[in-house]
Amino acid sequence: MPDHQTPLIATIVVGLVLAFALGLLAQRLRVSPLVGYLLAGVAVGPFTPGFVADAALAAELAEIGVILLMFAVGLHFSWRDLVSVAAIAVPGAIVQIAVATALGLGLALLLGWSVPAGLVFGLALSVASTVVLIRALQERRIIDSERGRIAVGWLVVEDLAMVLALVLLPALAAAMAAGALSARDIALAIGITLGKVGLFGAAMLLVGRRAIPALLHYVAHTGSRELFRLAVYVVALGVAFGAAKLFGVSFALGAFFAGMVLSESRLSQRAAEEALPLRDAFAVLFFVSVGMLFDPGVVLRDPVGLLATVLIIVVGKSVAAYGIVRLFGHGHGTALTISASLAQIGEFSFILAGLGVALSLLPPEGRDLVLAGAILSIMLNPLVFWIAERTLPAAPRSPVPPPPPAPAAEPGHEVLVGYGRVGSLVGRRLMSAGRRVVVIEAGEDAAEAARRDGAHVIAGNAADPDVLAEADLPAARRVFVAIPEPFEAGQVVEQARAAQPDLEILARAGSEEAMEHLKGLGATLTVMGEREIAHRMLERALGRTAQRPAA
Repeated sequence: MPDHQTPLIATIVVGLVLAFALGLLAQRLRVSPLVGYLLAGVAVGPFTPGFVADAALAAELAEIGVILLMFAVGLHFSWRDLVSVAAIAVPGAIVQIAVATALGLGLALLLGWSVPAGLVFGLALSVASTVVLIRALQERRIIDSERGRIAVGWLVVEDLAMVLALVLLPALAAAMAAGALSARDIALAIGITLGKVGLFGAAMLLVGRRAIPALLHYVAHTGSRELFRLAVYVVALGVAFGAAKLFGVSFALGAFFAGMVLSESRLSQRAAEEALPLRDAFAVLFFVSVGMLFDPGVVLRDPVGLLATVLIIVVGKSVAAYGIVRLFGHGHGTALTISASLAQIGEFSFILAGLGVALSLLPPEGRDLVLAGAILSIMLNPLVFWIAERTLPAAPRSPVPPPPPAPAAEPGHEVLVGYGRVGSLVGRRLMSAGRRVVVIEAGEDAAEAARRDGAHVIAGNAADPDVLAEADLPAARRVFVAIPEPFEAGQVVEQARAAQPDLEILARAGSEEAMEHLKGLGATLTVMGEREIAHRMLERALGRTAQRPAA
């Protein structure tokens, strides 16, 4: 029998299977699934017994996840958004990088390393992980809020600074080898890097801004969903690859700019939906690849150094970010969110540490501390967010001054979960008919729209039992579940049915499977868009005798 196992297939299969098993276990233990993904990487890494995956292949697969993630972020982050937060994101990121680098340099000197080693070490501790930050913001549905835009803009500035650092490190190593540090060489390297980034930005504005939307519009008109999905991946991966090869810009930054250019197109929402499945799968591989780099032995070899490293990442960076955000006049809640978002390190840290070791600027133990600090900070990040959120139990989720407290919902009110495209239509029609509507919404923009329309708003995720309980379901007339995510919708339906056995629950479904899932959990009526469209067409063609499909 031929051996069909290849390093690529084995890495993907074993990595995803273990990530699924440990992620599911972490979820059952009420811990972030990210912890399970990281532990899966440790299990298949070279520092633990048993199967050892190909670390180089895993890292390349993970890079695809970063590209697709940054492309999706760019789809929701326009040029105007970037400019709107530049006043705080640019100086904030620069000051925070300087503080973290100074702290890392101080620790390096205490450990007996050289100044260049300390600078590389500090820079590696200063930049947050793209994947972790975006995942954290998405899970809390604040990526489109002002806090989310500031955090993402801050991260973009950090990425630009790290691109510059990656160009400067070889020049620094060459100058050290020659015995002299040439300011002219460093200035020339900075100028070349900024010139490349400027050329790439100009190319995206002049060419990409027209060519990318035009391409997707042409493909959309072919009517082939398969070709459209392929076109989305081609744009994301192709621009990222071209940016790196032609302009020396990172894959992540290239994909982000591609998404921002496409965000001005009417097809941006559909492009984001098509990129979602592949993006999530490769994002899991990213965490597995990070776990593979972790040497658990560093915990025993240098526990003091590791503790100091984690404190710099989780406490030092957070305190600096908090102070900067407050200094710019933003509220306590916004400052805490930004601080928690940046209290971890990731992919750029690994690249910097690896390059530093390869150039003999950073000792190998420095790389081990960076990797261990990354693993531990990523694991601690959900806890940091939890602490930040519990610190402000009554704080507004939006910088907009909150409206006067609404009176408690009266008996017979309508509960509406989600105020997006579907929920807002339902809510406005109910309120125009004189119904009392209680909206549960986690997104700040949507929640503010519901308030303006006259609804009583409960901010939060309706799948959270504490949030759902605020809607007083036993006294409600009915519940409308208008969110598109079937798993969250299922949790809401199940909890609502348990709270009020006779409650009428009307749920939105995106597929036949979702309809059966929601009906099985207790939905009174499930509505799927495709069925309703077909029925209206048949009504027109066959008259009112057209039989409505069962729901």
